[in-house]
Amino acid sequence: MSMTVRAALSRCIHIPSVLALAATGLPLMPMAYAAGAADVNKPLVVRIAHGGPISGPIAALGKDEENGVRMAIEDLNARKLQLGGRNVQWKLEAGDDAGDPGQATSLARMFCDKKVAAVVGHLQSGTTLPAAKIYNECGIPNITPAATNPAITDVGYDDTFRVIASDKAMVDALLDYAVKHQGVKRVAIIDDRTAYGQGIVKLFEAAAAEHDVQIVDKQYTSDKATQFSSVLTAIKGHKPDAIFFAGLDAQAGPILRQMSQLAMNQVKFLGGDAQCSERLPVMADKAPALKNVVCVMSGNSLASMPGGLAWKQKYDQRFPGQYQVYSPYAYDATMVLAQAIISADSVHPEAYLPRLRQTHYEGVTGTIAFDSQGELENPRVTLYGYASGERKELVVPAR
Repeated sequence: MSMTVRAALSRCIHIPSVLALAATGLPLMPMAYAAGAADVNKPLVVRIAHGGPISGPIAALGKDEENGVRMAIEDLNARKLQLGGRNVQWKLEAGDDAGDPGQATSLARMFCDKKVAAVVGHLQSGTTLPAAKIYNECGIPNITPAATNPAITDVGYDDTFRVIASDKAMVDALLDYAVKHQGVKRVAIIDDRTAYGQGIVKLFEAAAAEHDVQIVDKQYTSDKATQFSSVLTAIKGHKPDAIFFAGLDAQAGPILRQMSQLAMNQVKFLGGDAQCSERLPVMADKAPALKNVVCVMSGNSLASMPGGLAWKQKYDQRFPGQYQVYSPYAYDATMVLAQAIISADSVHPEAYLPRLRQTHYEGVTGTIAFDSQGELENPRVTLYGYASGERKELVVPAR
């Protein structure tokens, strides 16, 4: 393929049917994936599904993700693309998994029954894992824009992909920063015993061994706890350089307040994306220990994304007041799927899946290319600190 054609594909602009199936050796889309009988005078309907929590306590996150897919669908339709010599009408097949694994499984089966071309979703690891199994069984490629558990790709499905960094990539980056730039050598762990906490602790312990960091103590709490004095007192006796907290901001705030009460203001406080919120300073009552927080989130900040700020302006015009965090990743996931479909000149998954695995796409969030497991070849993460009293992106100094 020439560089000119490859560049055109990466932008998903109109491509005449020069990628004829006779030349590619890829089969034409079967009738099951077409909207009615083949008629070159009618648009070919290609349905991209989204599954996420559109109801329930995290509905705002799910709706934001769905909005990203919807924006991509609208942009694709504006570009008047063709498949097999026919104009394409892209359509969103929206579904609500309510953040529930059982409902996510039912939704996945419904998407399979409807023979959608591909799926963007799901938001959470707990819903993505069971849904991905169903998609693999019925042969529908799926890309999660948000779920970060390494098990999603470790399981080995060849049609499951992720356009955001995994928990492993986040933990590795966090500990690398703590060791190289903060001199951390001794760490205590607080595990909230949730599935999230246990998973990220396991990853942190493995990364600590690789960095020759000593785990000096390990304490346990819950995601409902509010009092941590006994846990912190036990940790203080081990004189750690840092505490790694595997839990939510709702517990991180009180922990930081109680660290200050115990004169632990010099101990670094490390954590993952679940505590890395803009509301953490309020929940910590801006305790002195807040200045020692370093946390990590998957992906780039909007300001660091190649097309982030311009895309956000467009998003706000289309969906005022609805932006959360994952919509640009959902947008890119949709565009990556469309690029593969157009490149193969077929909507059939067996035809376009090889092209999806070979993706090289310059998206809003950055360059998207997958490794053999469906992970980003160069996952991006962002470190944040709170030294100013509010969350600010950290600039990692060169060494």
